[in-house]
Amino acid sequence: MWVRSIRVEIVLRLLTLIIFLFNSIYCDWYIYSNFAFVLWNHCLYKGILVESTFTISDYMSRVTVILIGLIWSILSSNLDAQIPVGYYNSIITQTGEELQSSLFKVIKGHTKKSYDYLWTAFYTSDSLQPGDRVWDIYSHIPAPGVSPYIFLLGTNQCSTTPGYEGGCYNREHTFPKSWWNSTGNSTDTMYTDLFHIMPTDSYVNSRRNNNPYGEVISPTWTSQNGGKLGPCSTVGFIGSTSDVVFEPIDEFKGDVARNYFYMATRYYNRIASWANLTTEGDLILNGTSYPAYEAWYVDLMLKWHHMDPVSQKEIDRNNAVFQIQGNRNPYIDHPEWADRVWDPEAILPEPSNYPNPFSATTIHLMWKDAVGDVIPTGYLIRWSAVGYDAIETPVDGVQVTDGGNSLNVAWGIQQAMIPFLTPQTNYYFKIFSYTGTGNQIDYKTDGIVPMVMMNSGN
Repeated sequence: MWVRSIRVEIVLRLLTLIIFLFNSIYCDWYIYSNFAFVLWNHCLYKGILVESTFTISDYMSRVTVILIGLIWSILSSNLDAQIPVGYYNSIITQTGEELQSSLFKVIKGHTKKSYDYLWTAFYTSDSLQPGDRVWDIYSHIPAPGVSPYIFLLGTNQCSTTPGYEGGCYNREHTFPKSWWNSTGNSTDTMYTDLFHIMPTDSYVNSRRNNNPYGEVISPTWTSQNGGKLGPCSTVGFIGSTSDVVFEPIDEFKGDVARNYFYMATRYYNRIASWANLTTEGDLILNGTSYPAYEAWYVDLMLKWHHMDPVSQKEIDRNNAVFQIQGNRNPYIDHPEWADRVWDPEAILPEPSNYPNPFSATTIHLMWKDAVGDVIPTGYLIRWSAVGYDAIETPVDGVQVTDGGNSLNVAWGIQQAMIPFLTPQTNYYFKIFSYTGTGNQIDYKTDGIVPMVMMNSGN
């Protein structure tokens, strides 16, 4: 089944690519990386009809982008991009440095990629839909605003800046490489760690230089999306008025903060030695493994972490980087751990809401696993408030999905909770063993099907 579904998916996506190539003859279309059909006609730009131009080099570069997206989407569509089961099992009640150290043991030892490979990685870690555009935190303006310019993946990448905004994008070490080694040694794992490297406007990158992130009231320079460079105005700043910081726009402050929490955790065994290597790095690094940063910077990063919560962009990026280098940013998966590490004594704010719905009308079913020559793959539980005869018998080859009055439970779990039932109602349950999945599923329906009736209570 898996092989057959892959073949069908390849055919469908190749058909989509053919449509793209056909339409390119007449107009410059974009198709995004998940390969839904045409989303954006480039002949229309901000509502103004623009005559489409066509060159061989432009055509081939766009085709290259689409081909890379096609290959990746086919491969990645069958990979599990979520938190692996048991990934954080060692994290229980730890706080402070103990939690930081425990997380270090979980995320260390990731697969190091080459510096050149980062260009390829950006296609999946930092693509903005349609999928051939760069999600650049130094130029992007979230809706309903309009970004001043947009970079195309691959087409607009560069290694040196042209000296103005909107020219090209490069590889920004949000945690500057000079802070751990004045020569930026490319053999260091940090040098290609995607969790702190993002594609950004090369000119804004160069203007930010090796300066820390911070708050700026009186900027000496402002980027087109609102990033500010200038003297630091953050309370508790330990530098002088001549020291410069860069403030990204509010929508990406939490992204940056979680990058820094990650760096202090992933390199827990090394970060203490990075203080005093550069003037800029010394403004925020305090020469310890924990808390790793100066008090003013911890306060600022926690402030940004709270004011700009984890976004879907970050969740998707975390999953994409996990597929590439094999580790995760725990502060995206569990934002509450930032406080547990760097402010464990703090009184957390009052929760925003009560749980909803809240009900005692839950029935707990339990059983012992079926035994015999053929062990079930799982069980289908079906129920009705009318009677046993109202419960539909499943059909071989038609897998019943969860929802309504049906629930699948894997072999070995031996229990299920059926919540949010009507109070004071008798419910009738049947449980069917099955093997296989999809159109190869085989339900056991002969003989005596186990049945039970229970009242939902108040």
